[in-house]
Amino acid sequence: LLEIEGIGPEVAQSIVRFFSNEENLRSIERMFAAGVSPQSEKAIAEGPFKGKTFVFTGALETMTRDEAKRLVEQMGGKASSSVSRKTDYVVAGKDPGSKYDKARKLGVKIISEQEFLDMVKRGQPL
Repeated sequence: LLEIEGIGPEVAQSIVRFFSNEENLRSIERMFAAGVSPQSEKAIAEGPFKGKTFVFTGALETMTRDEAKRLVEQMGGKASSSVSRKTDYVVAGKDPGSKYDKARKLGVKIISEQEFLDMVKRGQPL
């Protein structure tokens, strides 16, 4: 077996056994088919949204909230379900609720879904 820094022979053997199991391989294929996209923690932690917290409110038109949250996380940011002074952006969709009001009260930057998508495309926050 190849020697990998930090992995001993027992762990290496366990990894080989795991990937030799057909059921494990089918499970991995099902996860990829469902849209799971593994990334290294280092790549995620160093993304363009590193240190930025986003909250979504209202109905988004082009994606679900879960998809939007995954985008933020894939770019190194954090998606939260509540607004606080630590929130960097509130993305307001159609008919935003109390999160919108709280963001206004706290002076948190409120952006539209389109502005959020532009940030994602550019790979950097406003």
